[in-house]
Amino acid sequence: MSDVPNLSRDAALRIALAARVLPGVDVGQLLDILHRRIQGELNEESLTTITVTDLKTGFGSADGEEDGEDISVGLPALKEAVRILWGEQNDEHLPQVVQAATPLPNSIRVAVASNSGETLNGHFGSCIRFLVYEMNATELRLVGIRSALEADFSDDRNAFRVNLIRDCQVLYVVSVGGPAAAKVVRADIYPIKQIDGGEARDVLSKLQQVMAGTPPPWLAKILGVKAEDRVRFNREDAQLTG
Repeated sequence: MSDVPNLSRDAALRIALAARVLPGVDVGQLLDILHRRIQGELNEESLTTITVTDLKTGFGSADGEEDGEDISVGLPALKEAVRILWGEQNDEHLPQVVQAATPLPNSIRVAVASNSGETLNGHFGSCIRFLVYEMNATELRLVGIRSALEADFSDDRNAFRVNLIRDCQVLYVVSVGGPAAAKVVRADIYPIKQIDGGEARDVLSKLQQVMAGTPPPWLAKILGVKAEDRVRFNREDAQLTG
């Protein structure tokens, strides 16, 4: 957000992630409460002074419940948010990124919207991170894990997220809104919505099967198949299914 220019990257990420675990609370609301409860600058050190009571009272005041007893945010969520603000969040057992000297031959890059582990379970506009894979028809490797939390502090959250994955050709999401999808497409990234999600590698293994067979026109174009060959593929498909 443009109104908090002095926040360090780590403090901003803590606040954004804490807001994620508070139902119905956005980053702006959490920032308002933190500004009221912390005297002076918001930084990694001052965030460790926040208590569950501080958040409970802050949200209670916002809800018109001065004692905080009947607020809509539950105690477990408040405790988790405080733990995150203190910098105690773990890495959720994130998978290992492969550092390779050379790219896979005939490969594409695919981004997967994720909130936990190595799983496709994120919406484009709210996922915590993007898992970036390099893959061809036979090989697959994770080459990047890119946090999307700083998007909450951007004037254009969707554009920020698009820029995170601009080197990818395909994007898997659980959901994506129309305006956001349009920005993804304009960046020459093909969005695929899979509402049931799933384990990222299982999802991508199915894409590998398509790559190894007769890819649809959109994928053939990404793979660099010539236009005349794409037409031939389509005709062969029609003959097989006719």
